[in-house]
Amino acid sequence: MEYSPPPFFKRGPNLLTRLTLFSLLSLVLLFADARFRYMEDIRAVVGVILYPFQELVDTPARMARGMANYFSLQSTLRSENTRLREEAFVNAGLLQKQQDLIAENANLRELLDLGPRFEPSSQVASILYTARDPFVRQLVVDKGETDGVVPGAPVIDTLGLVGQVHRVYPWASEVTLITDREQVIPVQVVRNGLRAVIFGLGYDGALEVRYMPVNADVEKGDLLVTSGIDGVYPPGLPVAFVDSIERNAAYPFARYTLNDPDVPLTVYLEAFNPLIPLDVDASSLPVAVLRYVLVNSGEVERLHGVVFRHAYLYSFGSTICSPSSANCSGSS
Repeated sequence: MEYSPPPFFKRGPNLLTRLTLFSLLSLVLLFADARFRYMEDIRAVVGVILYPFQELVDTPARMARGMANYFSLQSTLRSENTRLREEAFVNAGLLQKQQDLIAENANLRELLDLGPRFEPSSQVASILYTARDPFVRQLVVDKGETDGVVPGAPVIDTLGLVGQVHRVYPWASEVTLITDREQVIPVQVVRNGLRAVIFGLGYDGALEVRYMPVNADVEKGDLLVTSGIDGVYPPGLPVAFVDSIERNAAYPFARYTLNDPDVPLTVYLEAFNPLIPLDVDASSLPVAVLRYVLVNSGEVERLHGVVFRHAYLYSFGSTICSPSSANCSGSS
């Protein structure tokens, strides 16, 4: 007589079937969310449901911070009070000067028959916590859709631009910092009005300005502010100070990769003309530099001969190496 286990112990589909099913479901949901934004409403509902639990979990940390602030040393509070009074005194003078500049600017715009500038509204928000994803630079603030926050709104602090509102929930919002890899901000140099584009590097405390001419008039210590040409960030918001400048004399340059499936050799060719910043005569010399990198991609330990042919090649040097070599290059 054949014995079968009771229904309570039936396990259903095997593990491989369930893994395949849920993997396909995950891919479909990822595609739908990235392409059609179908998950925004679901994410908002989940955010509303989890908000009370987040507040409950964060309560002990807030209480601990409050207790620490309450028992701060009196000397610390006294020094902070003195510093704030000095800052308020300095800012009062700057504010009076700014009011005069605003009135003067309004009169000039009226004389030139220009429309008034749009003055965006603002509100104060507090940081709740930072994002758990280590590959993004985001944080969550305590203002959301019910407070009038909209996606794409700029976020600033006392020093300048912080980031941009990425996603809005009813009582909270996600803010992407300007140091995130996906952030691109049009800026200009305050000193001379030179426009540029600044990119986030993916870690805190550093930004990068790319695609600038080698002889661009940029100096260490220059202040970069938003230019406003993107229509996202209002103009004039401080973004960063120039900390270091790297000028590449091999500009413009091109890099080519050559390979043949029948030949166990990969050739990398870099071609550029020497460019000396602010020296027109030396940069106009009819000279080109060709740099070859040959990598043995086959099983043979050494290639015994390589032939170069070039109609205008006067001299060259080359190096052939196996895949285990660290540096191998040649130039002509």
